[in-house]
Amino acid sequence: MARFTRKAIIQTFREMLEKTPLDKITVTNIIEKCEINRNTFYYHFRDIYDLLESFFKEELERVIEANTNESWQNMLRDVLQMVTENRQIVYHIFNSLNRDQLERYVFDSTNKHMYELVKKEAEGLNVTDEDIRFVSEFYQYAFTGFFLKFLWSDMKPDIEDFIDRLNTIIDGNIQLALKNCSDKNNNSPKNRTNQ
Repeated sequence: MARFTRKAIIQTFREMLEKTPLDKITVTNIIEKCEINRNTFYYHFRDIYDLLESFFKEELERVIEANTNESWQNMLRDVLQMVTENRQIVYHIFNSLNRDQLERYVFDSTNKHMYELVKKEAEGLNVTDEDIRFVSEFYQYAFTGFFLKFLWSDMKPDIEDFIDRLNTIIDGNIQLALKNCSDKNNNSPKNRTNQ
């Protein structure tokens, strides 16, 4: 029953975002529409922003999980298509949040998946987990920046052209960054004394 209630709250929130900017939606609006009491809402979520975070995670996870064995290009394509298809919701959120909140939501939602992608690229190389995380974070910031640019440009860039241009810049660079880390690790004084 609790999972059903949580899903109902998220679905109601989604429906409200189609018509109303985030900063105009209140807990009272949600509980009235869901026909639940305030305690039920707070059992599942700390506040509207906690609900927003759950909404983001659920929406992005659905798209990203469908692409777990796919390339970053396919994953990004699906995310951008989802964003374009839900344009009104996205702009109701986008125009209600400050830039830091939005960047954090986008950055945090790509964390696990970018790390896994970089870790897969690192197979067979002498890199530490710290190296993998550092390279992963670099590309998370790059993707977050390009995603925000896509939003700021009113989603005008053609998705395929956008991905193709990103691919031109990124192709082989994750592997190269990891190889550079591996070379540095292989040539470190600590490593030379152990040989």
